[in-house]
Amino acid sequence: MNGNRSTAVMQRRAPAPDELDYFPTQPWAVRAACEFLAAELGEDLTGQTCWEPACGEMFMVLALAEYFAHVIASDIYRYTPDHQIHDFLSHGPPFAMPDWIFTNPPFLLAEQFVARAIERARRGVVMFVRGAFTEGDKRYEALFRPHIRPSFVVTYVERAVLLRGRLIRSGAPDPFNVDPITLEPRKASSATAYSLVIWQPGQHDTRHRWIPACRRRLERDADYPAYETQWAWLREQQAKIAQVSAQESLL
Repeated sequence: MNGNRSTAVMQRRAPAPDELDYFPTQPWAVRAACEFLAAELGEDLTGQTCWEPACGEMFMVLALAEYFAHVIASDIYRYTPDHQIHDFLSHGPPFAMPDWIFTNPPFLLAEQFVARAIERARRGVVMFVRGAFTEGDKRYEALFRPHIRPSFVVTYVERAVLLRGRLIRSGAPDPFNVDPITLEPRKASSATAYSLVIWQPGQHDTRHRWIPACRRRLERDADYPAYETQWAWLREQQAKIAQVSAQESLL
């Protein structure tokens, strides 16, 4: 991303360490995935449990809770007081095996997350991953060979915009990505496509499906943080620029 990375701008939030590769998932995409599980797989989620083991600031968890009877939230890093601290890759589950494990795994650890999730979920695993996730010899050997292949690869027709450390509505001004001269926010966008990859026990004949356009139907204004502190700081800086420009015009 070609945003302004100056300390003055970036210090207005407290992001997780970069090595955690935190890119919050837009809740509308999670709702669409739950609708897919219900419609395509015939799953009655209202009586099932789901574990989100890389929950971040709970954006995915809150959407999952609209569909599942119970959602367990955990992460290795303390993003909020509302989730458990748990190392998904290094420790056993601190609770009974859930029906589903549903997460947006850290990119560099995605293969390990999938392998561990398959061991722990009773009914299935849903991974929200980059569209290119199904490429590569190493990943093929680990996750896509016969007898371990997923049951579904699901493509989003609409682009889900994921940004490092923040959740911004697609096409909305992003106060963390501004023009370095005018400090005008750029619109939130992404060149990366995302898909769902779903594993179910005993079902290894991979089918490809699509999720039709549904963002406007499934998006909620309350999904997105206001980032009021960042906006206030940004407007203050813009006012200073305007004041300097006005003074210079009088000279």
